Amino acid sequence: MGKPAAAPPPIGIGKLPGSTPISRLSNVEWGWVICAAIFAWIATRAEQAAAEGLDTELTIRTTGFVPDPWDGGAVATILPELADTPGIDWAKPLAEWPRDDMVAFLTTALGLIRKATIARDIGGGTIARKREPAELNDPVPF
Repeated sequence: MGKPAAAPPPIGIGKLPGSTPISRLSNVEWGWVICAAIFAWIATRAEQAAAEGLDTELTIRTTGFVPDPWDGGAVATILPELADTPGIDWAKPLAEWPRDDMVAFLTTALGLIRKATIARDIGGGTIARKREPAELNDPVPF
């Protein structure tokens, strides 16, 4: 059985002309390029997992980056709630926080991060404030 055909790249005949300057790409065209890169990365990681007999979903999420983007995403979701931690004087520099304040803050952060990683790993509900649904024609956020 042969190898399945990969999704065609967004650049070439009938797609983005190969000579198009990057500065002239529209938001939709940037979306195509980014999606193609993400899908290629996922396909490669899935292929590696299958070849090594590993769990595909876990392998795709194992990036090898430090800090891991999966952990960074979970931490980013808890920041609004962490900022609402009572008793923290945000006007003080971190080095001037009393030990008890630092312990309370880090304990709160650890609990929220655990909650976020559990929700990320097994699902089952939201862990952050809900956002308004995005419009389909929103610009690319960069």
